[in-house]
Amino acid sequence: MSRSSKKGAYVEPSLMKKVMAIKDAPKKKNIKTWSRKSAIFPEFIGLTFDVYNGKEFVPVFVTDDMVGHKLGEFVPTRIFKQHSSNNKAADSAAAAEAAEKK
Repeated sequence: MSRSSKKGAYVEPSLMKKVMAIKDAPKKKNIKTWSRKSAIFPEFIGLTFDVYNGKEFVPVFVTDDMVGHKLGEFVPTRIFKQHSSNNKAADSAAAAEAAEKK
């Protein structure tokens, strides 16, 4: 369920503190965060966040098109690996047959 529109977008207070501190710094470094639920505010544009996906931190560079979305939307937590075939012999025979027709 989404957050009520009258409440406004949510951002973790500690994350906002880090963003404000890094905005003033001359050298910009990555901001490490576990808060995937935090919305992207206009103050985040041009910064890089290391967002945790459950296994590792994935760098996300924020652009103006991302404002209003959540940080977690840009870091997938599941990796799709190809479906396995139950009958590998039939698949290899079909591939050989297709190669002969060409």
